[in-house]
Amino acid sequence: MKFLQVTQESLELGARTLLEGGLVAFPTETVYGLGADAFNPKALANVFEVKGRPSFDPLIIHIAAIETLDKVANLSLLSSDAREKLFLLAKNFWPGPLSIVLPKNERIPMVATAGLQTAAIRFPDNDTAQKLISLSSGAVAAPSANPFGALSPTRAEHVRSGLGEKIDIILDGGPARIGLESTVLDITGAVKILRPGGTPREAIEKLIDPVEEHSITAKDNCPLVSPGQLKSHYAPGTPLFVLNRDEIIERHFNAADYEKIAFLFIDGSTKDAWKAAHNNSNFEYRLLSQSGNMAEAASRLFETLHELDNGNFASIYAQLAPQEGLGAAINDRLKRGARGG
Repeated sequence: MKFLQVTQESLELGARTLLEGGLVAFPTETVYGLGADAFNPKALANVFEVKGRPSFDPLIIHIAAIETLDKVANLSLLSSDAREKLFLLAKNFWPGPLSIVLPKNERIPMVATAGLQTAAIRFPDNDTAQKLISLSSGAVAAPSANPFGALSPTRAEHVRSGLGEKIDIILDGGPARIGLESTVLDITGAVKILRPGGTPREAIEKLIDPVEEHSITAKDNCPLVSPGQLKSHYAPGTPLFVLNRDEIIERHFNAADYEKIAFLFIDGSTKDAWKAAHNNSNFEYRLLSQSGNMAEAASRLFETLHELDNGNFASIYAQLAPQEGLGAAINDRLKRGARGG
């Protein structure tokens, strides 16, 4: 495995590695992705093996130019209304943290889409990702670069810690800006969000008709339309418990528990209220955003969970965010990573 800073030389090496069937971890604005050539079945199968990812969980296809869309999607199968929505969404949100489920082009191997005739397509808003994709085949399939079900990586060091020598190259482009995976939106029928993420539902609905709330939790071994639909996902090794604001403030903890528990607060006011209610200043906590800014909280979520997971705590108690904007995506990740309440 080569751990390389992003340079023109390392990008060209990464692109050659992809074209030769290798695996390259690279930064995006959301999280680090584990990339394989989207047209290479053997390389795609290797992604599943390296991650320990079940074959029924499809990959997202990343492109670096709108003109590439016809190479990965069959837009002729969309209705005129769906094509109009696609145009509006792409114009306003690409490049960016939005993956759109479309009928797939026959060039995309079925292994990438879990045997489905649709594929989630994304145009990442990250210069390194765009250059790497453009220098390769123009389409890179890339789930998050971590062992399946574990915390998503927002730094290159997270990738190295989780996947080690299993991949060919890790390109270190610094911390991910958004820190949460993309929103996945299906427009092939009734428009619905399959996974909340970096593009809030409210922003999508300003452009198109109201979309259905995501309410899908997949059953084991059934093909998924989108990643991130399994009940247990994004989990730290340390048991994680999630509570709303009132619950985390009011829950009673024994004095001895404070040596073993870490608290994760969304905002400073909740942390201060907890402190006042428990009359205890000797406790371990992390704060995602003093002001309660959801973009800041989202960008720090996985990085902070990685830190707490390495802190030898017996458990982590996390505060849920307000269920709006990016808070919905934060809550989705926390709930899927949690073991109880």
